[in-house]
Parts: sequence; structure tokens; C-alpha cells
Amino acid sequence: MFLLISKLLMPMATYLNNSRYLQVLRDAFMLAFPITMFGSIVVVIANLPFLDKFMSEGTLNAFKSSLGNAPSATMGIMSIFVVFGIGYYLSKSYNVEAVFGGAISLVSFLLLTPFLIEVEGMTEAVGNVLPLDRLGAKGMFLAMITGFLSGEIYRFVVQKNWTIKMPDGVPPAVAKSFSALVPALLTLTVFLLLNIGVTSLFNTNLHDVIFNVVQQPLVKLGNGLVPTLIAIFFVQLFWFFGLHGQVIVNSVMDPIWNTLSLENLNAYTTTGEVPNIISKQFVEIYTVGLGGSGSTLAVIVAILLFLKSKQLKQIGKLSLGPGIFNVNEPVIFGLPIVMNPLIMIPWIVAPLITVTVTYFAMSTGLVPPPTGVAVPWTVPMFISGMMATNSLAGGLLQLVNFLIILAVWFPFLKFIDRLNVKKEQEEAANQKDEAV
Repeated sequence: MFLLISKLLMPMATYLNNSRYLQVLRDAFMLAFPITMFGSIVVVIANLPFLDKFMSEGTLNAFKSSLGNAPSATMGIMSIFVVFGIGYYLSKSYNVEAVFGGAISLVSFLLLTPFLIEVEGMTEAVGNVLPLDRLGAKGMFLAMITGFLSGEIYRFVVQKNWTIKMPDGVPPAVAKSFSALVPALLTLTVFLLLNIGVTSLFNTNLHDVIFNVVQQPLVKLGNGLVPTLIAIFFVQLFWFFGLHGQVIVNSVMDPIWNTLSLENLNAYTTTGEVPNIISKQFVEIYTVGLGGSGSTLAVIVAILLFLKSKQLKQIGKLSLGPGIFNVNEPVIFGLPIVMNPLIMIPWIVAPLITVTVTYFAMSTGLVPPPTGVAVPWTVPMFISGMMATNSLAGGLLQLVNFLIILAVWFPFLKFIDRLNVKKEQEEAANQKDEAV
């Protein structure tokens, strides 16, 4: 049975794990991570729940206003970082000059962006301005599409040697600039003509087309409980067969989850409301944030507190320190979890239960959804829950999930413990007989 499932999964997992485009997309989002982390920290500081206790309303508003540029200049323009990152890393994967690939992708995206904004109460749109929403969540999918298309055109032209060659002795920076001139001209011309065609023939822009036709349907699909459970199921299943489930599944789902996170953050910083339950933080804080992939901190605690096997105790001691910071390879490969049929059921079922509990706790209003603030996945449980939701309830929900995971795993761990204790006793008896 396991061999059959493994044979079916391996080709798909190998393709996803080795896909050039998925690797580039993952790296592009990681490029934006430190920048968005700064914006997230500022948002947390500006919305600390106790500030109104020692600040007057006017002082508090002035304080928040003074920090307002930070989220807008980081998470508010995340599409810019993503499109540059895609162009950069895609060019790098083809061994062509990467920085020009990133710059050309960014300009290609801006060529498709309308430099005007509708203002309520005015009959005509204001021109020569960049709408911030089109550089953030609303433009995310167009940024990704543009990054890949412009990157492919750029590297195609370069690899065809349609470039200007400078003589020896010319400074490298100058030579590289002239080498990128023809690829840049051809690539940007394609996107300029594309924008002219869409705006002239259809009286719209590609931002609105992609947002309405592609992004909104995908985001709405990914915002549901069932698609999230399917994604978590495959994360666990891939890990069971020794494949990095997070890398494989997140490469596909991150564009949707990150877009939902940006929508949450934009709404939270302007209205204080959070429109989406499912987001990048929802998935990370309430699965990985409970001890790593599979939420195994409860497993480690159960081993140390309730089991008797010396081997399992040693694994628990080695795994506790990393597990607190959500690094759980020691327990995954030490227990082991990989290809262990005795563990398959709790390994897959426990995260599905806790994700469901978390979703309904947030949908019913018991716990606020994550605000979209980026929280490093290594932040320990309870602290990460409070940071993500800006609420004590977010941390308490993690503790509830911890107890649920403990309850699901406990019978299976006790069974494995009895087998290990029996084996250890037999080995001790054999060693005693040999000594006699």
C-alpha cells in the first residue's frame, strides 16, 4: 500500500520540488521577507492593545500616523519586490545577468500599471500617480505573471546573443549595461505594446483583467477551509514519505496565502477589521508554529512526560530544544515519522483537526484571525499566536491545539512505547545472559 502511494506521489513531488518556476517564486517571496518583517514589527508596535491606557487619543493618533509610512513602504508595495525577485532569480537560474533581469521585470510591471487613481467626488481620475493598491495585494498575480514572462523574453534574447559586444578594456559595468540594452529594449517594447493593445481595444488595463479573471477566483478558492485541509493533508503525506511537504505544497499555495495576508494587513491598518481567516499566517502559526511540520511539540512533551522507553526519552531530550523553536527534524527522523505505519494516522489527522478547530474558532468570533503581520516561523508557540492575531486569544488557541494534538497522538505513542520497552528489556536480558 505504502509503496503504491509512494510510486504515485514521487513523480509529482519530484517535479514540484525541482520546478524552476516554483523555486524562483519561493526565492522571490523570501527576498521580500526581511522587508515585510520590518513593516510587520512597526504594525505590531502601532497597535499594541495597551497604548490607549497611557496615551491620550490625540497622542495615540499622532503616534500611529508617524509610523504609517512603514507598512505602506514595505508590505504595501510587496508586488514590486516579488516581480523584481522573480526576474532576478529566473535570470540567475539561466546564468544570465540577474540584476538586469530583475530591473527589466520591474519596469515591465510598471508599464502595465495605470498611472492614475480614481478619487471620490471628482469626475476625472488624477493622473501621474501610482495607486498603492496595485503595487500590493491587488497587483500580486500580475506581478508574478509579468516577472516570469519578462524574465523569459530577456533571457531568450540574451541567449540568442542579440546583444551589443563592447571591446576589451571597457569597464565591466559599462559592458554589461550595453549587453543588456537590446534585450531590455525588446522586452519592454513587448510589454508597452501589450499595454497599448489592452487599453486601446478593450478600454481597461491588465491589472483589472488579471485581478478579476485570475486572482479573485483563485484567492476565493484558497480562502476556504476545504482547500486548506487538502493542502495540509498533502504537506503531511509528502513528509511521511520523506519529502519536504512545506517546500512542495507552499510553492504552489504561497501566492494565494500571501495575497490573503496582504489583504488582511491592508484592511487591518486602515479599518481595524480582518476580512480573511485563511492566510499565510493562519497556516504557519497554527501548524508549523506548534513545533514544526506536523505540530510535533506536543509529541515531544508526551514522550518526556509519559513514556518509559529509554530510546524514546533520548529522542525527546534531543528534540525539545529545537522543537520549542519549531525545528523538528530530530523527531521526524529520530522517532521516526518517515515511512512509519504506526504513526501515519496521528501524523496526518492531528493537523487536520487543529486547522478545523482554528478555522471555526475564528469564524465564530472566539479568536480574531491573523492580522497579516509577518511572524518568523521560529517564534515559540503562544508568543507567535499573540503576535499574529494581536490578541491573547491567539496564543491561548495554540495551547488548545497543543492539547488536542497530545490527545490524538497519545494512544499511538503509548503503543510504540510498549513495543520499545519490551524490546529494550529483551536486549537487556540477552546482554545479561551473555555476560554470565
